[in-house]
Amino acid sequence: MKKSYTGIGGICSAFMLSVVCSYTHAQTRTLSGRVTYGEKPLKGVLVSQEGSDQTITTTTNGHYQLQTTGDNPVLIFRRPDYEEQRISVKEKSILNVSLSLAGKTTSVGEVVLNAGYYKVKERESTGSIARVTAKDIKNQPVNNVLSAIAGRMAGVDIVQNTGTPGGGFDVRIRGRNSLRTYQTTGLDGNSPLYVIDGVPVPSLNEYKSGLSDGVLPYGDTNPLNFINPDDIASIEVLKDADATSIYGSRGANGVILVTTKKGSKGKTTAKLSSSWGIGQFAHLPKMMSAEEYIRMRKLAFSNDGISDYPSYEYDINGIWDPNTSTNWQKYFVGNRAEYSNVQLGVSGGGEHTSFSLAGSHNEETTVFPGDYRYKKNGFNANMEHTSTDRKFKLTFTAYYATQDNVLPPRDFNQVYASLSPNAPDLYRDGVLNWENSTFQNPMAAATRTYTSKNENLSANVVLNYKLGSGLSINLNTGYVHNETKEQQIYPKTYYDPAYHIGSERSVLRKASMLNKSWIVEPQLNYDKKTGAHHWTALVGATFQDQRSENLTLMGRNFPSDELIYNLSSAASVTVENAYQFTYRYQAVYARLNYGLKDRYFINLSGRRDGSSRFGPDRRFANFGAVGVAWLFSKENFLKDRSWLTLGKLRASYGVTGNDQIGDYQFFDTYSSTGGTYNGYTGMLPNRLYNKDFGWEVTRKLETALEWSLFKDRLFVSAAWYRNTGGNQLLGITLPATTGFPSVLGNMDATILNTGTEVVVQAGLLNTENWKWSLGFNITFPKDRLLSFPDLENSSYKNYFEIGRSTSLRKLYRYNGIDPVTGLYTFEDFNKDGVINSDDKQITKELKQYWYGGIQNNLQYKNWSFNMLIQLSRQNISNIYASEGYVGLMGNKSLAYLDYWTPENPGAQFQKPSAGYDHEALTANSLFMESDATVSDTFTLRLKNISLSYSVPNESNKRLNTTIFLQGQNILTLSNYKGINPEFNLAGYVSPLRVISLGISMTY
Repeated sequence: MKKSYTGIGGICSAFMLSVVCSYTHAQTRTLSGRVTYGEKPLKGVLVSQEGSDQTITTTTNGHYQLQTTGDNPVLIFRRPDYEEQRISVKEKSILNVSLSLAGKTTSVGEVVLNAGYYKVKERESTGSIARVTAKDIKNQPVNNVLSAIAGRMAGVDIVQNTGTPGGGFDVRIRGRNSLRTYQTTGLDGNSPLYVIDGVPVPSLNEYKSGLSDGVLPYGDTNPLNFINPDDIASIEVLKDADATSIYGSRGANGVILVTTKKGSKGKTTAKLSSSWGIGQFAHLPKMMSAEEYIRMRKLAFSNDGISDYPSYEYDINGIWDPNTSTNWQKYFVGNRAEYSNVQLGVSGGGEHTSFSLAGSHNEETTVFPGDYRYKKNGFNANMEHTSTDRKFKLTFTAYYATQDNVLPPRDFNQVYASLSPNAPDLYRDGVLNWENSTFQNPMAAATRTYTSKNENLSANVVLNYKLGSGLSINLNTGYVHNETKEQQIYPKTYYDPAYHIGSERSVLRKASMLNKSWIVEPQLNYDKKTGAHHWTALVGATFQDQRSENLTLMGRNFPSDELIYNLSSAASVTVENAYQFTYRYQAVYARLNYGLKDRYFINLSGRRDGSSRFGPDRRFANFGAVGVAWLFSKENFLKDRSWLTLGKLRASYGVTGNDQIGDYQFFDTYSSTGGTYNGYTGMLPNRLYNKDFGWEVTRKLETALEWSLFKDRLFVSAAWYRNTGGNQLLGITLPATTGFPSVLGNMDATILNTGTEVVVQAGLLNTENWKWSLGFNITFPKDRLLSFPDLENSSYKNYFEIGRSTSLRKLYRYNGIDPVTGLYTFEDFNKDGVINSDDKQITKELKQYWYGGIQNNLQYKNWSFNMLIQLSRQNISNIYASEGYVGLMGNKSLAYLDYWTPENPGAQFQKPSAGYDHEALTANSLFMESDATVSDTFTLRLKNISLSYSVPNESNKRLNTTIFLQGQNILTLSNYKGINPEFNLAGYVSPLRVISLGISMTY
């Protein structure tokens, strides 16, 4: 028994000792101090210990006092608009802290940039990397982040192609390096590479069904459409060879790196954001009234010598009521679009693990009549875990989104101008009106509804392990699944009932496009600093596989339109197109960076690429770059200058390739004829084999100077670049005896792309209550064709000219209106008495002279005001290139009232003609291809404006509420005669003017 008691007593003693030890280990102590910004105390700073729920707030004098536990507590200091600080405290009992403003660290050069395969401090970077953070993105009511960053980066030109939801963007990073465009080859070879959380995303599916061509320019979308801009933490754009060469051929046209928001360690935080807005088609031209229109039409017939109006000219011959007047512009594109956005997110974590979960729902309607709607649902998950010894790190990111788009078969902006003001009503007694078969009702065509459903999954897992001695291994893996299903119906309601056409003529077209891609990238990293020397290096490999499956079906002859959505109900089903593509990409890459005395840096990078898109003899190629930087502000003769914070001179040179040419372009391929012979399906050859089909090559050179002055109050950067693109992939003309007009191959054609970029950032005010900063960027681009073998005898002679821009038009010279005939006149260069294509001797370059943006950020206490102005000057095609004719059926803007009459000999347009005067028709056709259709245009656009208010909440410091009012495309001032000076493809709605009101709450 004694031994038993002794044993129990021993256990109790051990237990008590453990409790005492535990208590001793977890003993509390009081930490106090003062929080300041510079020398000024900061009130309202939240102070907490990592892993604890206890939070206190600094007083008016910036003082705090907090009870902590443990031997080595980590204190967290947070306040809106200031950088969060985490400080490990060992034996101190007093800790004074100085916070820095959010968005910048102690020095501009300390900002860490994402360069893709590695991260680098801005002051040590040898390449050209532009950056936009969530702070700028969140201020804009947009559904694609590209709209939010347009105008904010030098050397990055972003144009939104349409105001219809789900449309695409034209993105050019330092101009065009390839001659391949939609106009010349049907494929654009100038698109950048998009990388989302380390996973490359296909810029576009090569296959397009054509179902959306009528409503979306080029039937184009954008790979960033599926991401909610609120989920993005930052966007970095890699521009020069030093920054892009690590991506090899995929980064030839620049790289856009998207980083989504991650979880933060500490207390769990929930955020709810909601907004609602309206959009309108801005800058619509005023149209002719019915009286003005009919007067113009009558004069047109009179000029043609016709007094007895034809039976089919219903607007003028009395069939339609001349006293009726309808504003078709307002009906078809003058409606209000509605925008709504709801997002809910939760983030948090402990010392070793953090997480973030966010879900969003966006809806957007159109300015068109009808129930057309775009819906997007997104879910973003992120988890990051670090082992207790800090050697192993796991990061998982996944983004899943669905898009559901319902649109008309064509943009209604193409419709309203084709109607006369006195055209009949669209509906009679609730049904489509055909006005006794005198009227092709445009709303009948609108029944051919286009729908699109898209699912996108992008997932990324990164594993990192520190081996020691500066070595670490990294494995980046990613998977992308993108599936789009399109559908368009052609119901019997499309036809005039007088023709008695039923469902036997109804058609259903369905298309499916599936794109799956995976990537695996192992990487070995080295980072070592000894004395004045700092070495960083990496070696890695890339294995990427991308597969696409595309199918388009057409069903005809349905028993009833009620079954038109069921393809199996069609009596006839035809496979219009069926394609499968496989793209494989492999590479090895390396980077070596050396820094000496924190002031001299050299960066070497190289990559050997292999792409399945090239012929067997040209499948592999080597690319590389060198970048150098000199921090002259650290030299002895400058380092003590108080006015100079940072001064850097950098330069880079490198060679990159380009494989954006589509799959199987070097093969001899065949396609089905769609018919049969003796029971066998016929085949047609459509491409010739070319084993020497190889890479386009771009050589990039850049020099830049960067200054940060007066304690980071003023930052100035100036860069000059020179890109030379050669070995261009184009169609090479073949003799007619081959049966093919051309074979796609490399030509010794060269493009020169040069430019100057200037960036200025100024902090004008920075006090406790007032903060005011301005940003300015401007780019002066210039491109020209240096060489093109035998251009004059090629099929490209009308597209290009040596020494001129690669975007140009060859035109007639317009000599004004003949005062006798009232018709346009043109220069007869060869003096043969006939104006034809041989007289197209005037070359007009469609180019940008410069473009840029001005950002204004003003904050007063809890109020914040942000504004972005876009500026540009460019040569572009004006409205006369597509709308030059006066006198045909269909309304015109008021500008076309300035037509020639004997009383108005100095008019802008020739005399009206109803289309029965051959000379007037010919003159108008020539006018639309004359130099009068190209204008030198200046544009100032108030792109974005945002006003927000942070609601004070003294009773609950954890709850932060912000109310905001946002506007997009508010005002445009331009001498351009048309609707949209940025993208002027006729017949498409331009980006809308949007006003949005919302609230954001964080707890």
